[in-house]
Order: sequence, then structure tokens, then C-alpha cells
Amino acid sequence: MASSAHGTARRGFWLDEATKLIALSGPIILTNLGNIVIQTTDVVMIGWLGSSELAASALSTNVRFFMFLFSVGVLAAISPMMAQIRGVRAYAVRDIRRTVRQGLWVCIVIGLPVCMLLWRIDLVLAGLRQAPELIELALPYTQAAVFGFLPALGFMVLRNFIAALERPQAAMVISIIGILFNALANYVLIFGAFGLPAFGLVGAGVATSLTECFLFFSLLLVIFVNRRFRRYHVFGRFWRPDWERFFEVWRLGLPIGISLVMEVSLFSGAGFLMGWIGTTELAAHQIALQCAAVTFMVPLGFGQAATVRVGLAAGRRDAAGVYLAGTTALCLGIVFMAAMALVLLTFPESIVAIFLDEAVPSSADVASLAATFLIFAAIFQVFDGAQVIGMGVLRGMKDTRWPMIFAAIAYALIGLPASIGLAFGVGYGGYGIWAGLITGLIAAAGLLLTRFILLQRSLAKAWARHR
Repeated sequence: MASSAHGTARRGFWLDEATKLIALSGPIILTNLGNIVIQTTDVVMIGWLGSSELAASALSTNVRFFMFLFSVGVLAAISPMMAQIRGVRAYAVRDIRRTVRQGLWVCIVIGLPVCMLLWRIDLVLAGLRQAPELIELALPYTQAAVFGFLPALGFMVLRNFIAALERPQAAMVISIIGILFNALANYVLIFGAFGLPAFGLVGAGVATSLTECFLFFSLLLVIFVNRRFRRYHVFGRFWRPDWERFFEVWRLGLPIGISLVMEVSLFSGAGFLMGWIGTTELAAHQIALQCAAVTFMVPLGFGQAATVRVGLAAGRRDAAGVYLAGTTALCLGIVFMAAMALVLLTFPESIVAIFLDEAVPSSADVASLAATFLIFAAIFQVFDGAQVIGMGVLRGMKDTRWPMIFAAIAYALIGLPASIGLAFGVGYGGYGIWAGLITGLIAAAGLLLTRFILLQRSLAKAWARHR
């Protein structure tokens, strides 16, 4: 009887943690999906202008994305910092405010040099030997969009702030409204409406800046008005430095930014490799990768929520809580991705048909190959989900240096060489590239999960000794 009661209690702990994790991650996932919809809207509407405009915007977006991704990685450090503060003192105000303040300082330190570099993106693209006619189109577009870069980083800091307080719903609602705002701004400024002339590609850049400003200032307004957020006075004494906290953001965040860039470099490199094989292979690859990118938003959200939940437990030195939060997030993410893998394996032709026009003669070859790639994507995304959640769990424990090392091993030393070797050395072509991606992700997931188990046990022993 006692054993049965103990088992019921343990099940209750798991269910309680799963409920809290889902409640926290749900709005985060929808916010992430909202960002993807905004980006997709930009691509679609710019595509209506023509292929040259779309290609020019793609060059600009690729450069901005790498810089933004690195910056967001650095700023991600404030999430576990605030979570661990709340783990020690649930209603801490001053330390939370100081952490947000230093996060915004880091925004400025990173953002201003990046904006200056983007302002002369023509020099960057010329160095990358891009077509002069595309550089001529990309420059004014980027200069119009650059004014939204700092607000975009500020929005990420404020998102991390309210997520660490386990109240991410405001960012979700604002992001959903932002989809409509961005679509309207694009339509009006690109094609002309309401008495405004058509600004073309430059209008798309202006719309991007306006949307990023809308997201930042809307969330800032909520924080000023909502009593749960207002009490933190996040801009109080903004000019006052806290150098220890400022450098902690860099110490924790720099490895995160580097890890994200290395991971994205693997997938970007895979795209270039696929382009060397053929246009059909590249098109099929993009379809399969886009399907995986959409489902990836769910484990990404679980990972971001796990950072907070694990951070809270680590802050109060609760080793059992760290294990419970981490393993719950991993189980939920892997189960979801396994379900999505089953969908990809069951309906590959129907999924591919969404992306292609059957009336185009070349679509049949692309569809056939993309359906095959989806088999690889089904396996790929299970491990992709595991590694991103593992990364989030370790961030909650303020462990970012080892994940950076693991990213270098898994992506630069295993994944990319495996893709090259299997594709061109063994002769498996596109299948070899996907097999290499899977190999890299398996390595990353295995290393991260092993690190979580070992670190959790180490912390449990250390915390037990100091009680």
C-alpha cells in the first residue's frame, strides 16, 4: 500500500511538472511560429515583385540572420540568470531589474556595430562576390530595414524577462498581432495604398523596421501597464552599470551565440552542398527542411521553457527538481517529434504537394525526391528535438561552454564531414547529405544528454554536501 502511494505521488510530480511546462511553453511556441509567419510573409510579398528583388532580399536576410542569431544567443543568457534568481527568491525585484538592464546594455553594445556593418552591406556582399545588380538592390533594402535591428533585440530581452516570470502570453498576443501589422505594412509600402506611392523593395525594408518597432514598443507598453511587470521598473536607473552582471551575460551568452551560428552553418553548408549536386536536389532539400523547421518550433519552445523551469530548480538547489524539469521537457519533445515523424512517414506525397504546382513540368521530379528526403527528415527531427531541448536544459543550469564545444564536435567535425564524405566520397548524393545531418544531430543529442545526466549528478552531490 505504501509503495502504491509512493508511485502515485511520483506520477503526480511528473504530471504537475508536465502541466507547468506545457503552460509555459505553449505561448513561447506560438510566438516562435508567429515570427516564422512574419518572415514567410516578407518572402511571399517580395516574391511578387520579381525574382531579382527576392534574390537581393535573400542575400540581405542571410547576412542579417547570422548576426541576429548570434546576438539572440548572447542575450539568451539572461533567461537562466533570472530563473535562478527567482529560484532563490521567488519575488526578487532588484536583481531581476538589474539583469534586464544589463541585457539591454548588451543589446546596445552588440546592436550598434552590427547596424553600422549592415548600413554598408554592399561591401560585405561585394567581398562575398555576389552579383553587382543584386547588391545594388540589396543595399537600400537593408538600410531601410536596419532601423528595426535594435528594437528586435530589445524585444528578445523583454520576451526573456516575461518568460522568466512564467508569463509569456503577452509576447504571444503581440506576435500574432504583429503578423497582421507586418502584412499590412508590406502591402501598403511595397505596392502603394491609402495614398502612398509604391516603394517596392525599399518599402519592404521599411515595413520590417516598423514591425520590429511595433513588437518592441507594444511589449514595452504592456510591461509598463501590467501591474505584475510594472513592479520591476525595468528602466529604473537605466544608466547605472552592474559590471559583474554585464560580464556574466557575455560569459554565459557568448558560447550560446557561437553554438547557434555553428548549428546554422551546418544547415547552410548542407544547402550549398545540395546546390552542387543539382537544382532538383536543392529544391527537394528545401521542401523537406522547411517541413522540419516548422515542427522544430515545438521542441524549441520546450527547450526555452525548460531553461526557465530548470533554472528555477537550480536556483533553489533542488537536484530532484532539475532532473524532473529536464527529463519532462525531453520526454515531451521527443514524443512530439516522434509523432511528427510518423506523420511525415505516412503522408509524404500529400505534404510535398503543398509546396509544388503540378502544372509545372519539373515538379514531378522534385516531388518524388522531396518525398524520399522526408523519410530522412522524419529520423532527423527526433534527434534535432532532443538536442535543442538538451541545450535548453543545460542553459538552465548555466552550462553553456560545454554545449559550445559539443556543437563544434557534432557539427563541424562530424556532421559536415560526414555529409561531404557520404555525398561525394561514397557517392550517395543528396541522401548522403541528409545522412550526414542525422549523424551530426545524433552526436549532438548524445553529448548534450550525457552532459545533463553527469552534471545533474555532480550538482546533486555538491548541493547535498553544503546542506
